[in-house]
Amino acid sequence: MNVKEKAVIMDQDKIRRTLTRISHEIIEKNKGTSDLALIGIKTRGVPLAERLKESIEKIEGDKVPTANLDITLYRDDLSTVADQPVVNNNEIPFSIEDKKVILVDDVLYTGRTARAALDALVDIGRPKSIQLAVMVDRGHRELPIRADYIGKNLPTSKTEIVSVRIDEIDKEDKVVIEEILD
Repeated sequence: MNVKEKAVIMDQDKIRRTLTRISHEIIEKNKGTSDLALIGIKTRGVPLAERLKESIEKIEGDKVPTANLDITLYRDDLSTVADQPVVNNNEIPFSIEDKKVILVDDVLYTGRTARAALDALVDIGRPKSIQLAVMVDRGHRELPIRADYIGKNLPTSKTEIVSVRIDEIDKEDKVVIEEILD
């Protein structure tokens, strides 16, 4: 598939400011950090969760547990993703029982990734609540799922791709819209 970068939506500074804003919103909605846990959905949700953790800890001065969630086996489109899925172990070194879990992902699109993450979390334990934080909500939902914290609402066409590039993975911080050329 050939793609072309169509527009830069967020640069490094905008991403940093957006994560700071989301951190404040999380703290405000949850009345602090008591029983709060951040869980990043692999792949790009993981570094975003770490950044939110650092921001929240800087604001509040409290430690917030953070973990990674691999939803590969919970996807309902598994046969279209890969012939033999690679399963990485979830790295959740704490109990999520009675925690206010914030799931973190890069882009909310159809809602299928979020649904798979909810299924995976419920298999691990029973949190007090589950909230969703995303860098970009691009619309086109197929399931009744919405984010509690949104960096940017970005209406797109289905022929466009929203790419959240994160320094820890992609060696740059920016959000772009790409156009499919084929």
